[in-house]
Amino acid sequence: MLDHVGIEVSDFERSKAFYEQALEPLGIGLLMEPVEGAAGFGKDTEHGPMPFFWIYARERPAVSGAHVAFGVRTAEQVDAFHAAALAAGGSDNGAPGPRPIYHPGYYGAFILDPDGNNVEAVCHRAQG
Repeated sequence: MLDHVGIEVSDFERSKAFYEQALEPLGIGLLMEPVEGAAGFGKDTEHGPMPFFWIYARERPAVSGAHVAFGVRTAEQVDAFHAAALAAGGSDNGAPGPRPIYHPGYYGAFILDPDGNNVEAVCHRAQG
């Protein structure tokens, strides 16, 4: 099980603004900026704030893009994420919809963030 994920970004302020808007429909917010050029996004938990998605100002040339998927409870959240991420300046990389190639209940949407990282919201719903 993953505890947290971090990606490097070329323009920290632009990416921070993008993720604040794109992740808001998922209930994920900016929780902390412990040092300059680092931001932790997550949710408040019974144990306090839990930042599990981090962005860092890139200090070296990019090697490759990343794929990060945020699990959500409903298809409506997937749709809202896609709309918010587009409004925040992301590029469509797969409109919301079923992806039966992965499994029968897979419903996801894909966005490229300002650095070309593939960011997804996915709902694993039961058939029925």
